[in-house]
Amino acid sequence: MPLNISREVFVTCAVTGSGNTQDKSRHVPRSPKEIADDAIAAARMGAAIVHCHVRDPESGKPSRDLALYREVTDRIRSADVDVILNLTCGMGGDLFLGPDEEPLPIDVEGTDLIGVSARLAHIVECRPEICTIDCGSMNFGDTGLIMVNTPGLLRGMGAVISELGMQAEIEVFDTGHLWFAKQILAEGVLKSPALIQFCMGVPWGAPNDLNTLMAMVNNAPRDCIWSAFSLGRDQMAYVAAAILAGGNVRVGLEDNLFLEKGRLATNAELVSRAVELITAMGVRVLGPGEVRSRLNLIKRGRRSAG
Repeated sequence: MPLNISREVFVTCAVTGSGNTQDKSRHVPRSPKEIADDAIAAARMGAAIVHCHVRDPESGKPSRDLALYREVTDRIRSADVDVILNLTCGMGGDLFLGPDEEPLPIDVEGTDLIGVSARLAHIVECRPEICTIDCGSMNFGDTGLIMVNTPGLLRGMGAVISELGMQAEIEVFDTGHLWFAKQILAEGVLKSPALIQFCMGVPWGAPNDLNTLMAMVNNAPRDCIWSAFSLGRDQMAYVAAAILAGGNVRVGLEDNLFLEKGRLATNAELVSRAVELITAMGVRVLGPGEVRSRLNLIKRGRRSAG
């Protein structure tokens, strides 16, 4: 198979995520200020897009608090560096069943299931340039967590996102997710060309082998713009793999905590390492203005400015 190498790519930094990483590295940002500061530092290192969740500032646990999203948004937009803000819509889709022999009633302490309007409340309020939807349901690791995104829910979220004039980043964790992504694009629920993120190596979604990546790339919509990442020590390898396959790249502490074995990373260091690798491959890193042009995005200021 011939190479389809990208000669110009953009970098997304996934700043903090919602995983149980807050006590595994001192560099995982918790407060809105820490998250925004990391996003700004990543932008200065070459990230065109910052993908943000929010966390409870005290416990570090993932949160849906609208005030936290407002603060992160305003801090990033007030910075003296340009970057495209991408907010998650994944929170509120967590289902934990009871023990295997008695799955009902559900584990209400861990479960967090909400509807379309609630999952998009921070998007309506903050108006990011991009917001991320997980395009399907799946067993998420061995913890008993089921990530719930039904076809009806996704169609409802997609319709609101389109009405708001935003671009959705479609996160694809497996081939069935890609199948449904193509379906809602064909229905016009989301606008083409699509922005697709291939999420590799997340148990139990798509494995991070190159055959699976290429199967999804080869079945993606022809006019889509795509990116890919994998977890842990494979993060930087996937920077190269995505470029060789014709895509863009994502790095950040949401997906990987280490710069190298035994050395904890910061978001800025991960972006800097990715940019070094991209440049060494003879590829140019795109800035946020160029990415806006490619994705037909509308740059937005602080809430007071609309």
